[in-house]
Amino acid sequence: MSAKTGVLLIQLGTPDSPSVPDVRKYLREFLSDERVIDISWLARTLLVNLIIAPFRAPKSAKIYQQLWTEKGSPLLYYSENLQKKLQKVIGDDFEIELAMRYQSPSMDSVLERMRNKHYNKIIILPLFPQYASATNGSAIDKAMKIIRKWWVIPDIKIISQFFDDEGYINCFVENAKKHKIEEYDHVLFSYHGLPERQVDKVYDDGKPCSDHNCENEITEDNKFCYKATCYATTRSLAERLNIPKEKYTVCFQSRLDDKWLKPFADKTVIEKAKEGAKKLLVFSPAFVADCLETTIEIGHEYQQLLVENGGEKVQLVESLNDSDSWVNAVKNLIIAKSNQ
Repeated sequence: MSAKTGVLLIQLGTPDSPSVPDVRKYLREFLSDERVIDISWLARTLLVNLIIAPFRAPKSAKIYQQLWTEKGSPLLYYSENLQKKLQKVIGDDFEIELAMRYQSPSMDSVLERMRNKHYNKIIILPLFPQYASATNGSAIDKAMKIIRKWWVIPDIKIISQFFDDEGYINCFVENAKKHKIEEYDHVLFSYHGLPERQVDKVYDDGKPCSDHNCENEITEDNKFCYKATCYATTRSLAERLNIPKEKYTVCFQSRLDDKWLKPFADKTVIEKAKEGAKKLLVFSPAFVADCLETTIEIGHEYQQLLVENGGEKVQLVESLNDSDSWVNAVKNLIIAKSNQ
C-alpha cells in the first residue's frame, strides 16, 4: 500500500551538463517563463531566442564549467541528497519526490509518477524561502497546471514560503557560527535580485513597494513581498547572531539592469572595500543549496572585486545543502503542514 502523503520538493533547475547546447536549452526554458521575464509573449520570445540564449549560452557555459564537480551540478546533487536523507528520517507515512522547475527531473514526469501512487494528500514545497512570483509562484503555478488535468485530485497543501521558519533560520545561524563574525569588517546579506516592477505587483493599493516600509516590518500587506521577507530574514539572523545594524547591509545580486532591487551587491562590495573593509562575511539566505550565485558569483567574482578595490577576503557562509540540521528543518516544515 502506498504512503498516505506525497511530498514534492521543487528546486529551480540546472543544465544537464555545462556544454553550450545544454546551457542554451536550459536558458531558453528558464527565460521563456512568463513569471521570470514578465513582458509580452512576442517580446519575450524574440528576446530569449534571438538575443539572450544565443549570445549568453557560451559565456554561461564557461561559468557552469567552473561550478561543475565530479558529482555534476551542486544544486542537483545536494537536492537529491536532501530528498534521500529526508526520506530516511521522515517515516513511511510520507514519500519524498524531487523535481526541477526547469529541466530534469521534470515536474511533468515526477508528478505523473505521483499521480499513479494515488496519494490521499500531496504537499508541494518549493525550496525558495522568500516568496517571489519568478520562483515560488512559477513552481506552484506549473504544479497546479499539471495537477488540474488529473481526473482525481487529492488534497493539495502548499508551503508558499518559509522565510520566518525557526528551523531554516537556525540552520543559517549554525553555519554562521563556524566563522568568527567579529573578525570581519562588515557583513553582507545578499539576496537574488528582482526587477522592482515585480515586487510592486504584490500590492493591490496601487502604491509601489517603496511605500510599504518593507525594510522594517512584515505586515498583512507585504508578507508576500520578496523585498520585505528578505529584510525580515536578515533581521532574524542578525538578532540571533548579535550583529549590530551598523555592521551589516542587505543587498541584491545578479541584476540585469538598474531597475532591479537596490542596493546592488557588487557595488556594495566595491563601496565597502573603498571604505577600508578588508574582510567581508556574506550570507546568501535566498539559496538553500550551492549554485552559480553562491559559489561563483559571491565566492569568486565578489572576491575579485574586493581585492581589486583594496580588500582581502570574501567569506561565504555555507549554504544549507544536505546538512542534517536542514534535513530536520524540512521534515518539521512538512509535518507541520500535513497536520494543518
